[in-house]
Amino acid sequence: MTTGLFVLLSQFGLIGLAVVAVIGWTRDWPRVKTYAWLAAVWAGCLASSWLRRDGEAAEGWVRFWIAVGLIGVLAILYGEGVRRLKRRRLAVPAEVAQPGAFRAAELDRYARHIILREIGGPGQKRLKGAKVLVVGAGGLGSPVLLYLAAAGVGVIGVIDDDVVEGSNLQRQVIHTDGRIGMPKVFSAEVAMKALNPFIEVRPYHRKLTGEIALDLVGEFDLVLDGTDNFDTRYLVNRACVAAGVPLISGAITQWEGQVSLFDPAKGGPCYACVFPVRPAPGLVPTCAEAGVAAPLPGVIGGIMAMEAVKWITGAGETLAGRLLIHDGLYMETRVIGVKKRVDCEVCGGRH
Repeated sequence: MTTGLFVLLSQFGLIGLAVVAVIGWTRDWPRVKTYAWLAAVWAGCLASSWLRRDGEAAEGWVRFWIAVGLIGVLAILYGEGVRRLKRRRLAVPAEVAQPGAFRAAELDRYARHIILREIGGPGQKRLKGAKVLVVGAGGLGSPVLLYLAAAGVGVIGVIDDDVVEGSNLQRQVIHTDGRIGMPKVFSAEVAMKALNPFIEVRPYHRKLTGEIALDLVGEFDLVLDGTDNFDTRYLVNRACVAAGVPLISGAITQWEGQVSLFDPAKGGPCYACVFPVRPAPGLVPTCAEAGVAAPLPGVIGGIMAMEAVKWITGAGETLAGRLLIHDGLYMETRVIGVKKRVDCEVCGGRH
């Protein structure tokens, strides 16, 4: 009878350890507090077993609780070791951790970038110091702007003279139903600042014209064009060539899209080298005329944002001198080479 009662109490000791562990985990106790409570319960169980001294059964339970204690200590040491290794892996490089370079919240936000060998601390600093202009806050501009903001690009300009409409929301994911009627650049600013309060957004609610294009482009390090008309594409290209600023250009229609990086200052082609003659009116319909699959802007815009991050950080190989063509209907993607034309009216003769 006494032995059975003793076994029951010892079993309650195991339950007590489990209860303390669950409470500590669910209530986010400091680990030290959880360990202290576990140690107290374990010590009580060991002491009760030790004090009984009524034969082999009691001695067996003493050995049992000593074994439980050793296993618990080993588990705690293992867990702390794993946490220390993770902290070392996520340790911030010295060049990033300099006072004033990044706030603590930024270091946590960009940790997954910083541990990438191709980006690291220096690359994240380049992203923070970069100034990027996005032309258009529509289908392509939406994912581009969100990902540039999330990546930590320090200054992001966006120019668009349009307002949010209900028909935009099928694909322009940066806008919301509650912001219908708001200028797209201000709607985009709201979303970008909500996503990352550590960046600067420069909204330009106006049409990009020849009078302002060169001066505006000259204020930025890189331009991403996601507009849906050829007049603006050619205008942006001319301004980028004149200012010596690289251009990432994307286009979509129905199920297909294309992306390239144009940098004639580095010997590559410009947009006019690859598309010297604009299509005849009606030959290439706009999204409003021909429709577009909702996720397609996300696919192409995501690639544009990736190219921007790579260009800024120097990671990998960009699409400079190459044109990526994506067919979402049949899920085929191909990349073709494109070259500079010496007789190009826009960049011919420029080095």
